[in-house]
Amino acid sequence: MTSAAIAPPTRRRRRWRDDLAGALFVIPAGVYILFFFGYPIVKNLTMSFQEYTTKTFFTGEAPWVGLQNYVTAISSNLFWPAMANTMLFTLGSLAGQFVIGLALALFFQKRFPLGTIMRALLLLPWLLPLIVASATWRSILDQDSGILNQFLTAIGLDAVPWLTSPDVALAAVILVNIWVGIPFNVTLLYGGLQDIPGELYEAASLDGATGWKSFWHITLPNLRPVIGVTLVLGVVYTLKVLDVILGLTGGGPANATQTIAIRSYQTSFIEFEFGVGAAFSNILILVSLVFALIYLRSTRKPVDE
Repeated sequence: MTSAAIAPPTRRRRRWRDDLAGALFVIPAGVYILFFFGYPIVKNLTMSFQEYTTKTFFTGEAPWVGLQNYVTAISSNLFWPAMANTMLFTLGSLAGQFVIGLALALFFQKRFPLGTIMRALLLLPWLLPLIVASATWRSILDQDSGILNQFLTAIGLDAVPWLTSPDVALAAVILVNIWVGIPFNVTLLYGGLQDIPGELYEAASLDGATGWKSFWHITLPNLRPVIGVTLVLGVVYTLKVLDVILGLTGGGPANATQTIAIRSYQTSFIEFEFGVGAAFSNILILVSLVFALIYLRSTRKPVDE
């Protein structure tokens, strides 16, 4: 038998072994994802169609109620104010994080002494546990003893009730969340800037396109895919923010910072209506998916081109 006749089966066996080896590497990650992500999602979806309360833990009974939990969630007095706060919180946080993040990414693109150290220090807000960051900012924004109000009174201005006034609390929470999210935006946008060929800027400078012209005609078009990913991830992350609001205001004062995420938490773990709480969270997931699909669809053609 010739070697040519033996070669194809040998290659098939080698390919089969390679596929098996690859599967063995993927299977543990797949099991982890299914167990720690897939099961909670399915369980949460199932709970939203059941009357799941503290009694269920003792009796094991969770009667099927269909869409009643969703009706209860949507018809509650706090649903639409919480939805409006969620949208304002998301849009305000996203706008501030992106604009400041892009400005800092462009700034750090230039080489200067200690630039690497400053970029590393910029990651600190991202690395801190959110509840720790919230506690720190709560002390900073305290109306009586906070350092920010002490500074304002020192320069002759009135102290601001950052966390105790319904008119100001949401803005204060948004500002803190902007501070938390800036490093994430800087990291992604700075990485995207590094992938833009320097030759494009050199060619543009020969044609007189510098400064804002090069930014609009070179930086933004080449950065569009990274901007899309940054904004979509930012929306999905910001919609479900809980730690920052919980640590600063707990949804108050007078429900001024109540969001769907906070409503889901309070309904589940304070009122112990787990089915209704699951319905709130699933509504939030649906809003995230709808926004992501709309945004990706609207930017697909420019990215592909």
